[in-house]
Amino acid sequence: MARVLLLGESWFVYSVHQKGFDAFHTSEFTLGGTEFVAALTEHGHSVTHIPAHEITTRLPSTPEGLAAIADVIVVSDVGANTFQVPPATFTHSLPEPDRTEALRAFTEAGGGLLMIGGYLTFSGIDAKARWGRTPLAEALAVTVLDRDDRVELPAGATPRTTTAHPITEGLDASWPKLLGLNEVTPKTGSLVLAECAGHPLLVVGEYGRGRSAAFTSDLAPHWAPPPFLEWAGYGRLFDRTVRWLAGERLG
Repeated sequence: MARVLLLGESWFVYSVHQKGFDAFHTSEFTLGGTEFVAALTEHGHSVTHIPAHEITTRLPSTPEGLAAIADVIVVSDVGANTFQVPPATFTHSLPEPDRTEALRAFTEAGGGLLMIGGYLTFSGIDAKARWGRTPLAEALAVTVLDRDDRVELPAGATPRTTTAHPITEGLDASWPKLLGLNEVTPKTGSLVLAECAGHPLLVVGEYGRGRSAAFTSDLAPHWAPPPFLEWAGYGRLFDRTVRWLAGERLG
């Protein structure tokens, strides 16, 4: 089974409580993606999760360093600025390696790359994720739009498989509803395996000696509601995606 490195999928929330004349603040840290990690672990994969605020201190900055700890890297709901504007560069104007280039080179050399959708992946809310303006864009199976790419589906939309492929073999033709996704354009040579509301949902392709996939909705709330997370095919979907990305021959 694969060694999976999950990057992002975490956040801090700062709240202001206003009570008449007085106000106070509270803060909270959330480590998301627990359903995703549990599903992959249940299928025998080894998962290491580096939350967004630890990427600049824990993520290797070379493709060789990445390959030493992971077969498949998953980027989920964390923007390119976290990888390209480390504290040493932003605060002290010191040159640092571009970790988005390390991710690209890791994939080209034979690694697996999966980008998961969210408010801070692909282009993201207000185009702040800006992954299309990084070296990693070359390795993605899709082209990232140069604008806010969110497709909000508050009433829910049903994903449907579109292409026969080892990843989707054994999955239902339609899946539980999703509440949103990122709009992307599949690259020439990529395969669209599933769509949602007329948009690509699961796209796969090859890059160099490696493989790349894009799942344009969430792996957890809010775009992925409880029925999707509790769906019997959830674990199979991401297990088979990871195994395909790792170069495993799927039966």
